[in-house]
Amino acid sequence: MSQTPKAPGEAEPPTVLCIEDDRETAGLLAEDLTERGYRVLVRHNGREGLSAIMAQRPDLVLCDLNMPIMSGFEVLERLTANAPWLSDMPFVFLTALTDRDSELRGRRLGADDYVTKPIDFDILATIVKARLSRVPRRDLWRRDVALSPREIDALTWSARGKTSDEIAQILDLTRRTVDFHLDNARTKLGVATRTQAVAVAIAAELIML
Repeated sequence: MSQTPKAPGEAEPPTVLCIEDDRETAGLLAEDLTERGYRVLVRHNGREGLSAIMAQRPDLVLCDLNMPIMSGFEVLERLTANAPWLSDMPFVFLTALTDRDSELRGRRLGADDYVTKPIDFDILATIVKARLSRVPRRDLWRRDVALSPREIDALTWSARGKTSDEIAQILDLTRRTVDFHLDNARTKLGVATRTQAVAVAIAAELIML
């Protein structure tokens, strides 16, 4: 993908590595991000992607979840185990999977975001820009989000797979009260679903499993 030549003294654009086995999707991602001013590298399986991370040190990684040879989960696991000095590099999963367990696993591994397909490129561009801003995500959430003890309890049990009825029994509350606390937490965290609230709270270390 060609890039506009830089003027003398102009800073290098951020490098985004796209690890995506679907070549059409990879091409669309590369085209869109290049037009937005990024330098884009593309790899088509997890093993090639991991090698590119180690060799190229991109500023951000977009990684498909289900790929041949090495999955996105495996890429992030090996990166975390073998290159802890790259722990601050933003890592965003791209996937067609929408099940709760997959999203929570990605968050627990340290993924910064989890974007489902079909991809909304404007939303993705906003996420990429935010992650490249290097805002300390956990510090920001801890400063701006004040969850009550009951909201933390409800989210924690939800993260452990308990239903509202089960949480109500554990905490000696009514189901309506449990739902109230979960919805309050969701609103404070700025997400649309309770699953997303749990995922964000885990990633920000607002709750511990």
